[in-house]
Amino acid sequence: MDGNLAGSNLRINGDRLWESLMEMAKIGATEKGGNCRLALTDLDKDGRDLFVRWCKEAGCTIRVDKMGNIYARRAGKNDSLAPVMTGSHLDTQPTGGRFDGVLGVLAGLEVVRTLNDLNYETERPVEVLVWTNEEGSRFAPAMISSGVFAGAYDLEFGLSRKDQEGKTIGEELQRIGYAGEDPVGKEVHAFFELHIEQGPILEAEEKTIGVVTDAQGQRWYEVTITGQESHAGPTPMNRRRDALLGASRIVDLVNRIGLEHAPYACATVGMLNVYPNSRNVIPGQVFLTIDFRHPEDDVLTEMDRKLRAGIDEITGKIGLEQAVEDIFYYKPIHFDEDCIAAVRAATEELGYSHRDMVSGAGHDACYMSKVAPTSMVFVPCIDGISHNEVEDAKPEWVSAGTDVLLRAMIQRAGKAD
Repeated sequence: MDGNLAGSNLRINGDRLWESLMEMAKIGATEKGGNCRLALTDLDKDGRDLFVRWCKEAGCTIRVDKMGNIYARRAGKNDSLAPVMTGSHLDTQPTGGRFDGVLGVLAGLEVVRTLNDLNYETERPVEVLVWTNEEGSRFAPAMISSGVFAGAYDLEFGLSRKDQEGKTIGEELQRIGYAGEDPVGKEVHAFFELHIEQGPILEAEEKTIGVVTDAQGQRWYEVTITGQESHAGPTPMNRRRDALLGASRIVDLVNRIGLEHAPYACATVGMLNVYPNSRNVIPGQVFLTIDFRHPEDDVLTEMDRKLRAGIDEITGKIGLEQAVEDIFYYKPIHFDEDCIAAVRAATEELGYSHRDMVSGAGHDACYMSKVAPTSMVFVPCIDGISHNEVEDAKPEWVSAGTDVLLRAMIQRAGKAD
């Protein structure tokens, strides 16, 4: 960063950013103050349309790729150079909050607006991204579109993902008008993502900025346990093949595996579907999901081994059948040292309290790190709560994070090499 810029009071318009966040939050607003904009629903389309309108008003050109990812481009002095990108997602959990994902999108827009206010011309173009289906709530797996961008999945796989009604991503992109023609993937000079922490550390330690150096690896599983449904009254206890009993023991197994690899491991059963789900029928089949996370790949491998061995033992004792599908896996991520340094330098220049952090959640930046120099910026969220309608953040926190994002992006976009 040049001396004049580093010494200036270069900051975004915090009031404008907050107003944009609150305006977007009206789309899919819930009674408890959160948001429900599931991927590729009509509400997601409304959010996308608003973002596109705002970006055009800021002088950006818009393109959409075949996975429905939106790119809003502010031209650079040398517009043939690879861009510096930022962005996140607009889709939410069914009971999501107002900041998860959307902050990273609208912070990028605010960077563009601030550069316009300053008449500042970057050497490289700057692009703000909206990724399709980051949450993985409607279509599994999560982060599917950045995964396609990074080559972790092919386009056919991405477009063919189905929701519980059998509708595919490709069909729903066509329906809402966001099935673009551009190829997925391009050269990127650097990528930054601003996000709420989604945990309690920054607020508890009274730090304003998290300089994200690493991200945990993840394994997602879908497990089907099959026994035999039968009458709850006449069937003796020792003759039952109770799928829910097996599933319950697997839930306990998952929890024990997480505790055995504390303090960094996380192990969660997030979904449980019981069939036939009748009060006087012994369950014949259970579907469940498992989520393992750890910043060391060797530990993730050991957690996987213990899970499979434990499921074998549990189902064997009850006489159950099992099907374990590993549907999502990526190794722990170490972000780019130069991008981390840009974030840290911007934070220190602005005088914000900060600490280095490992991300416990998956983000599109994790896939982007496979194809471009990448880093993340975290800001606190109140009580560390996210994926919840009461998710909240203070205006000064989101402004501080966007101030850091602005400077880090200028530092990278100002370089022609």
